[in-house]
Amino acid sequence: MSSSTTAPRPYMNPYLAGVGLGLVLLAAFVIAGRGLSAAGAPASVVSYLVNVVAPGHTVDNPFYQKYLSRASHPFKDWIFVEVLGVVIGGFLSGYLARRVTRTIERGPRITDQGRLILAFAGGMIMAFGAQIGRGCTSGQALTGGSLLNLGSWAFMLSVFAGGYGVAHLLRREWK
Repeated sequence: MSSSTTAPRPYMNPYLAGVGLGLVLLAAFVIAGRGLSAAGAPASVVSYLVNVVAPGHTVDNPFYQKYLSRASHPFKDWIFVEVLGVVIGGFLSGYLARRVTRTIERGPRITDQGRLILAFAGGMIMAFGAQIGRGCTSGQALTGGSLLNLGSWAFMLSVFAGGYGVAHLLRREWK
């Protein structure tokens, strides 16, 4: 599935990428009137599917109504279009940089199947946590941080502190 047999291109300068991400965030505020976030996309699709299968269940349910009232169809909701754009843009970027391959990144003492199960389980936990926390890390860090929300800054400082704390413990697993 690799786009070319030549070596992959080097990664983008992180400072330039940060400026680009800031410009994308600014464009989101100007064009859509909203910041960047992804946590509502799965809830929007689930709300639509529940409404198709059991419409009586969604009538008086505020959780579902919040998502059903935003757009006539979840695929017309701004957050779904944003997430779809991230997926397409990420693939296109990887393809153009010759980094698209079929591989499973894993540690030395885990099988491919174990890695996929753990990745899926971790993704489900993250999605559940994003719903409970009413937002995802991109919404907290990018949108909340750019709006100077104290909770967003406290969250991101905690994420980095936790990451550095755990990295020391897990580093030996990759040697």
